Amino acid sequence: MRDKALSKNLLEWYDTHARILPWRVGPKEQATGVRPDPYAVWLSEVMLQQTTVAAVKDYFHRFTMRWPDIRALAAADDDEVMAQWAGLGYYARARNLLKCARTVAASGGRFPDTRAALQELPGIGPYTSAAIAAIAFDRAEPVVDGNVERVMARLFAIETPLPKAKPELTAHAAALTPGHRPGDYAQAVMDLGATVCTPKSPACGICPWRGPCAARARGAQTDLPRKIRKPPKPTRHGIVYIGRRMDGAWLLERRPASGLLGGMLGWPGSMGGETPASAPPAPGPWRPLGAEVRHTFTHFHLRLEVQVASLSQNTTPERGFFLDRQAFAPGTLPTVMRKAFGLAATCWTVEETRDLPLK
Repeated sequence: MRDKALSKNLLEWYDTHARILPWRVGPKEQATGVRPDPYAVWLSEVMLQQTTVAAVKDYFHRFTMRWPDIRALAAADDDEVMAQWAGLGYYARARNLLKCARTVAASGGRFPDTRAALQELPGIGPYTSAAIAAIAFDRAEPVVDGNVERVMARLFAIETPLPKAKPELTAHAAALTPGHRPGDYAQAVMDLGATVCTPKSPACGICPWRGPCAARARGAQTDLPRKIRKPPKPTRHGIVYIGRRMDGAWLLERRPASGLLGGMLGWPGSMGGETPASAPPAPGPWRPLGAEVRHTFTHFHLRLEVQVASLSQNTTPERGFFLDRQAFAPGTLPTVMRKAFGLAATCWTVEETRDLPLK
């Protein structure tokens, strides 16, 4: 009975305080019979993996304007999708996005409506399958992201540190998941963690669960959830070569399909942890820029030396290919490659860069 009362209380809070998100069908809309679009739910959940809501909104708008349904995305050109994904990071998600879209389109264009069947699709793991099943199909599946883990750890005063506490926190989340409106409940508890039960300064005074919260009763809400300290990230070093031909074409290469920045367009070189580039990708007057690019990935920090060169018109690259200046758009590069371009673009004269695209 206590679990049902807690769930009911949170749903009442959600009915008033639900965040307005471009992929969400809110409680007022659902009350009129509007149902969530499984495509929008899936796309948003893939984009939101290890990425903030604020960062995802614009990408979601661009994707759905360009590819409004699963069949449209399945028919899209790989390079175009990867270019639109640029800057969002974790590029394996984009590759799996296309694989999943094509699998679903080939099977009739409809997503399966159970967690088990969803999890058989490319790029859909335990969390994402639960989220789609709950939000898009109203299945009573526990949806447990970082926000939910934090809420559960505080509500039940779980002292076991993460990640060891995950099974215990998931069990509590499952017990609270109601059979009625489970999709709204899943979004409600995530909203609670994102807007009220925040990591550093939880707004306990306005929390609908402040009464039963065991951590608040002990004055320990800011101490939970406990986490096992992670080892410091290592720093890796690499090099990129940025070459511009006399006609304004840029020397680029396509990254290998697997691995760091897999399948993305970028500058020739090495990204740290790979086989170092022992020589420039084409003959020319290469020179160090005297500045380095610094970027942080999930598991390491990266420092890149940047070398630049103005290349002759008849240059034949040993690595990569030339892309005409009209076809080159820095905004389609991964963030770390855009950083390198931002440094290198200052090297050429005003005359040389008058037609240079800077976005």
